[in-house]
Amino acid sequence: MRIVVTGASGLIGSALVPALREDGHTVTALVRRTPRTGGEIQWDPAAGRLNPTALAGTDAAFHLAGAGIGDHRWTDGYKRLLRDSRITGTDLLARALAALPPPPRVFLTGSAIGWYGTSAGGDAGPLDESAPAGAGFLARLVEDWEAAATPAREAGIRVVTLRTGVVLSRHGGSLGRQLPLFRLGLGGRLGSGRQWLSWISRVDQVAALRLMLAEDSVAGPVNLVAPEPVTNAAFTAALASALHRPAFAAVPRLALRAALGEFADEGVLASQRLAPAVLTGAGFRFTHPDIDTALRAILTDGV
Repeated sequence: MRIVVTGASGLIGSALVPALREDGHTVTALVRRTPRTGGEIQWDPAAGRLNPTALAGTDAAFHLAGAGIGDHRWTDGYKRLLRDSRITGTDLLARALAALPPPPRVFLTGSAIGWYGTSAGGDAGPLDESAPAGAGFLARLVEDWEAAATPAREAGIRVVTLRTGVVLSRHGGSLGRQLPLFRLGLGGRLGSGRQWLSWISRVDQVAALRLMLAEDSVAGPVNLVAPEPVTNAAFTAALASALHRPAFAAVPRLALRAALGEFADEGVLASQRLAPAVLTGAGFRFTHPDIDTALRAILTDGV
């Protein structure tokens, strides 16, 4: 297939693109800078610029671009950037794909488990994709983000919304930021440590994306999370054990709020216990179903 990818240089895209090429697909990256190779197309989501003729012949699209949720303190300006970088780009790409003659077979577009709000699952058990949206800034953002793909749905394109959990890799993301502290023996739980973490290894994330590309029966929201979520305290203990380091520190909730503002409650202190019901129903087999297996592979193999 000819596949278009946004966010190709990000944590997920940088692993997905070579995997797709190994599968025999032709991959074209949408980039905001001047293209450097024939495998790139320039677009400008903020300005609404995307040449539709450049997308002719596209069979599938992965839309993974968006400003990092935890990369900056949530000022009013950064929250606008978080929304605009997701909703504007999704709407522009969805409309461009819908207008193609013929349209592509599938549009796999970014989303997040922020859909479920800051207290999802818990002792009552994990939630699957049928659960309603929660409350808060992220939940509203994800609702609007997923709705921005409507033009593609209306054109008959199979749309998959990728409700991604915390992606674990030593190459970036939250784990990449935590590893230096834990290696120094300065790691520890965040807040009470009782909040649930729904995570997935980058290896399983990429494998799941490849499955959804090929599996025509999968459409709508998909929880990209491992089948065994853990509490923050359990994650802290597992990471310390994998590194053979102590992890006695604890960062109080008030300190996190002072340092991170609103993101503390909606990000690091959010409790989200979710199940990958659609993935398991499609026959997906996780390489790293539990946190100990995942962390050993990440730290040993560098995935």
